[in-house]
This record gives sequence, C-alpha cells and structure tokens, in this order.
Amino acid sequence: EVQLVESGGDSVQAGGSLRLSCTYSGFSFDDSDMGWYRQAPGNECELVSSISSGGSPYYADSVKGRFSISLDNAKNTVFLLMNSLKPEDTAVYYCAAAFGPLLDRLPLCREYENNYWGQGTQVTVSS
Repeated sequence: EVQLVESGGDSVQAGGSLRLSCTYSGFSFDDSDMGWYRQAPGNECELVSSISSGGSPYYADSVKGRFSISLDNAKNTVFLLMNSLKPEDTAVYYCAAAFGPLLDRLPLCREYENNYWGQGTQVTVSS
C-alpha cells in the first residue's frame, strides 16, 4: 500500500523558512515522480516542485530561487526547503507521487486519482 505522510507545516512571518518532509512507503522512488502541490482557498492546485530519478528538479516560477526539493533515499523522505517565505505562499501543501509525470495544475488537490497524496500540511505566512 502506497502511503505518504507529510510534516513540517507551521505559521511563520514573511522572510522566514520552513522545511516540509514527506516520508513515503509502498513504492520505489526510482519508479515514480514525486513532488509538492499547494492549494489556497479559491485557487487551483499548483505543482510547486517535483523530483524524479535521473531528472532535473522542477520549480514553479513563483518559487524559483526560494524553494529547494531534495531526497533522502535512505530514509524514504522527500524534503521541500522553503526560504524567503511570502504571504502568498500560504496554502495547504500536499506531497504527491505518480508513476508518470506530475501535472502542473489541477482543479483540486487530492481528487486526481492518478496521483497518490499525503494528508496535507498547513503553511501560513504572515506579513
């Protein structure tokens, strides 16, 4: 059974940093794309960053230069380091995995059945 468990969401002030963690089980990273989506109320579900075996990381334009995705293979964990946080980064962040490319936009996170999803973790950035 595929499982994704996120942690690390919190409330921070603008300019601060957070590191999200996603521990996965039930599949091999080598067979998948993994990434982080986010969704704020009234907005689409946006792919923030993704990583795959042998490929270059992807970053949405809105987070380039501020966010960094990484993998600890030994711990089956994907991290998203978020620096220079802005109020517009406020959203629920979801870890996702797919046995194919992750789509960059979806209407609603967690309802796209081609992806496996974590439960989500809230990130709130105050000005």
